[in-house]
Amino acid sequence: MEVFDVVDQYGNPTGEIVERNEAHEKGIRHRTAHIWIVREREGRRDVLLQKRAQNKDSFPGRYDTSSAGHVQAGDEPLTSACRELKEELGIVAEPIDLNFAGTFHVQYEKEFHGKLFRDEEIAFVYVYQKPVDIDALTLQKEELDCVEWFDLEETLAQCRLHNQKFCVPVKGLETAKAYLDKGERK
Repeated sequence: MEVFDVVDQYGNPTGEIVERNEAHEKGIRHRTAHIWIVREREGRRDVLLQKRAQNKDSFPGRYDTSSAGHVQAGDEPLTSACRELKEELGIVAEPIDLNFAGTFHVQYEKEFHGKLFRDEEIAFVYVYQKPVDIDALTLQKEELDCVEWFDLEETLAQCRLHNQKFCVPVKGLETAKAYLDKGERK
């Protein structure tokens, strides 16, 4: 059973906890960690996206954030980010390997598999820029079908147009891009 901290509008735990199912049935605010794996190639940036498994309770079969997951009750977002990279992709990352890019608010209601899914979360965004060989990854098959590199700018444009191939949170990718752009201006 997954249990999350209920959080305020800034992502700070309130002292209450909630089970995953209840959080998504009632739209109770909780935290997630989103990790964007980015590489530079031929003067452009690529972002690694995962194709969600068909059995996922939301957006099955669509391309999503490199790695993401809920922050368990009592955990910190950075700890969760490292755990998700290991669980979903087999990447062993230390906290120093992840750069905090910011937060954004996720809020939507949508029906999946005949059931209403309400999401209300504060997402903590991290950027991972170490080299990644996708052929050497150990994928968590119950979570994702495959991973693929995509041009970051083109993907962002497609997501803004609501291309159904993707379920990438636009605000999340924009947060990662803003962090990367800021680094280039230094």
